[in-house]
Amino acid sequence: MKGYTYEAELVKQIISENKRVSKRGLLDTRDIALELNTLENADGSAILTLGKTKVIAGVKILPDKPYPDTPDEGSISVGIELSPMADPNFGTGPPDDTSIELSRVVDRAIRESKGIDFKKLCIKEGKFIWVVFVDIYIVNNDGNLFDACELASLAAIKAARLPKIELTEEECKVVKGEFDGSLTISNDPILFTFAKIEDKIVLDPELIEESASSSRFSIAITNDKKIVAIQKGELGSFKVDEIKQITSYAIKYYDTLHSKFDKAYKLANKK
Repeated sequence: MKGYTYEAELVKQIISENKRVSKRGLLDTRDIALELNTLENADGSAILTLGKTKVIAGVKILPDKPYPDTPDEGSISVGIELSPMADPNFGTGPPDDTSIELSRVVDRAIRESKGIDFKKLCIKEGKFIWVVFVDIYIVNNDGNLFDACELASLAAIKAARLPKIELTEEECKVVKGEFDGSLTISNDPILFTFAKIEDKIVLDPELIEESASSSRFSIAITNDKKIVAIQKGELGSFKVDEIKQITSYAIKYYDTLHSKFDKAYKLANKK
């Protein structure tokens, strides 16, 4: 995602004056827009636009056998596909380090929030459980894929429905096109990603800002103001005081960003 030399120098020059190319404040986020359940074959889906970054998240809920150490709990699996269509710097082929890091951070934010009660995803203890598969596709990359992917996944999960099943002692079959309840999430984790450019820290960096950044820090906060996931990226570093400031701001700003997300979700849900 690096390599925009002229643009990077321009960003650094503007950021030295406590300004951003987009005219946003250093700790302002871009607008969020959502479309829900537009994918016919998904059990839940969301198209999320964060500024000019656009991602699609689709949820498929399928029965499977439980892990031996958690016979009464369902699970979640997150996968992300990066395509050159979304960004010419993305390659084709198997998942690369960027895709793997993205999927792990999104998975961790949702899983560790405890918003999904995995015990409620048990169909029959020791025999069958639900696995929530979240597949994310990047449509356009204009920066901060971490937050965009996490918010799209959260919206798709909240919009998802549990398939109806036919259960016997030996089989658990999904009844195609029929549903039996919703997949609920009781705690909305919100991911905040910050970038360090020179000695300044910005929230929700655009692609041009990522090209000028030396380091990245993501932190997931829940509605009870708990930290459930953190991830530091890039080669640069943060001072201890900077991490404290980032953490404090994310906790303080949770209600504002969650309100922005919730408003977009409710508006999309009416359509």
